Amino acid sequence: MSQESAQRPADASMRVVMIVEEGSNPFEMGVATELFGLRRPELGLPWYDFTLCAATPAVRMHNGFFTMSRVAGLDAVDRAGTVIVPNRPDPQVPPDPAVLEAIRGAAARGARLMSFCTGTFTLAAAGVLDGRRATTHWRWAEEFTSRYPDVRLDPGVLFVDDGDILTAAGSAAALDLGLHLIRRDHGADVANAVSRRLVFAAHRDGGQRQFIERPVPAVPDASLAPVLAWAQGRLDRPLTVAELAARAAVSPATLHRRFRAELGTTPLAWLTAERVTLACRLIERGELRMEAVARASGLGTAANLRAQMRRRTGLSPSAYRRRFGPAATVGGPRCPTT
Repeated sequence: MSQESAQRPADASMRVVMIVEEGSNPFEMGVATELFGLRRPELGLPWYDFTLCAATPAVRMHNGFFTMSRVAGLDAVDRAGTVIVPNRPDPQVPPDPAVLEAIRGAAARGARLMSFCTGTFTLAAAGVLDGRRATTHWRWAEEFTSRYPDVRLDPGVLFVDDGDILTAAGSAAALDLGLHLIRRDHGADVANAVSRRLVFAAHRDGGQRQFIERPVPAVPDASLAPVLAWAQGRLDRPLTVAELAARAAVSPATLHRRFRAELGTTPLAWLTAERVTLACRLIERGELRMEAVARASGLGTAANLRAQMRRRTGLSPSAYRRRFGPAATVGGPRCPTT
């Protein structure tokens, strides 16, 4: 496969269009451009075709700090399989009616819709979130719920994947959601490769809390990084919370508190997520024996492997292999919600 053909998107869902409006956040635009717009020939597979568009030829960004000109028109949305909607610099200001119409049209065609931070207000204003699960920035959660009571808002998580509608809680969580979508589309190995290029955490689960209040300790606490790295090198072995605590030289109760504070999860939930990620990578690399995958990832049995993969990826091991294994057809079915 030539470098040029490897970069050409294989299906409509890989055509990503981001709508920008007056006052849009340039950080979020940068996140989308970095994840979906940069060429990644080292991956050797079709990547995304990324376009910025707006209702007007020139758009003033973020309090008028700079202006973008000659961006594509809203008709670009008609050709997109994935549409990132604009955030609301001031959620009290209604979105452009033309933008809302473009979003409704994309939803009617079955395109994936994606929002960062207060972009959830844009989706709700377009009428595509009623009865759906979503999140937004914690600061605006009360305002959102009062205006859109029919949306099942979860204000305590980093992002929500509701199938064809994905919402991130804040600007930084946009990176988490973007990497999650790459994992859905291309598998764990590719998402990990992109995260390494970004020098960013490979996977923060969407259920992690947005905002964690913690007191300033009298003595600075050590990071969990050493014990996490130690555990990641031993996923094929039985590991208990007591062993992790002993490695970190703290009590099990203290370890639980530190996991909650630093990662927003429990030690056992983190271990299980790491084991499932390892299992996915083994399947992607060609391991066909589910018992071998279960043993190597520390999930123990093929039955537990199936249960945990279905819970966390929405796919059985065999279905995951068909989509992301070495013999998977480029441009074939994509991994659904995790």
